[in-house]
Amino acid sequence: MQKKGIGNSHAKIILMGEHSVVYGQPAIALPLPNVTTEVVMIGNDNHEQIIESRYFSGPVAELPQAMSGIAKLIKELVIDFAGQADGWTMKITSDIPSERGMGSSAACTVAIIRAMFDFYDQSLDRQSLLRWADVEEKVTHRSPSGLDAATVSSANPVWFKKGAKGTPISLNLEATMVIADTGIKGATREAIQTVKDKLQHQPKAAQQLIDKLGQLTEESRDAVANNQATRLGEKLTAAHHALDQLGVSDPKLNQLVTTALANHALGAKLTGGGRGGCMFAITKSALGARKLASILKEHGAVATWIQPFNKGVTS
Repeated sequence: MQKKGIGNSHAKIILMGEHSVVYGQPAIALPLPNVTTEVVMIGNDNHEQIIESRYFSGPVAELPQAMSGIAKLIKELVIDFAGQADGWTMKITSDIPSERGMGSSAACTVAIIRAMFDFYDQSLDRQSLLRWADVEEKVTHRSPSGLDAATVSSANPVWFKKGAKGTPISLNLEATMVIADTGIKGATREAIQTVKDKLQHQPKAAQQLIDKLGQLTEESRDAVANNQATRLGEKLTAAHHALDQLGVSDPKLNQLVTTALANHALGAKLTGGGRGGCMFAITKSALGARKLASILKEHGAVATWIQPFNKGVTS
């Protein structure tokens, strides 16, 4: 019987706090258990170590530069398990779009780690999982916050402040999220530079917006813990306007946010780095979410996902 290992993870989305988190304000990230990544490893007898994915299929040793973080992670895991001579095929399947702020690389990393530990029949605690994930993240993101890996491997929303470990927060919200992809790759570095420039040239106005985003994040934490969906919606929309004033939105994101608000969404905002990528809206009911998803597609969204807030996952 062939050896086999399976690992799973899911996407994440930043509910509140993108950009302002860089300047010491809090952020809230949510796991998206309905948007998944799975890694299946199956042993072979020819000692080849093969990757099959949507970006690359072939020997691990020939992984492209864009996957250098994955290459380093696999190499170090193989050494740790003394498995240099083992043969296997690793098949990676994912629903998560890349470069949309949904944690695609972190989810792939977490799923690979879980699959490798399962393949070698070893136990894996959360601390070790995040330590291994940091191996890949340091290559891909240089100085990662750890927020992505913490959220794509968690059942709970994560409260995060720069320089501190993410901590789970309570979630008690009867509402449904609709995420919509603009079809435009996010331009996070450009957006970060725009905020930095505004702080340099318009320090008072820019700092007021960053402080406002921090306050909105604090208030959103209270809203998701106390089933205040309407209040949360108001905070989300206010945050989008603040982010737009900071220069990190774009016409397509603004159009989809406006469309959502005109069609009974409780609130809507961009998520992630901005300048493309995704936005999301919240609705009171799952039926309302399905209707809104259809409308957003009619107005240019290339893909949508629906996630109830009160549906958890196994970490």
